[in-house]
Amino acid sequence: MAEASDAMGMLLQNLIDAGCSKELTQTCMELAKTDQWNRILSLLAGQRINLPNSVHDGQKQIDCLDFLVYSIKKYI
Repeated sequence: MAEASDAMGMLLQNLIDAGCSKELTQTCMELAKTDQWNRILSLLAGQRINLPNSVHDGQKQIDCLDFLVYSIKKYI
């Protein structure tokens, strides 16, 4: 069975890997220390809702960059 500190370390690493901000990570870690898991779940649900926006924005930037490269190559 994992030690409590191991569980907290795993939580921290998962929050970082999921792309959570430093502020959100810190908040979740503080909430975990006081067993406020429902509040953490609520915060993570909000984070999950925002992720597709980031993906969409990134794709738009890639598309613009591809178009720019294509346009430049037409003229050289």
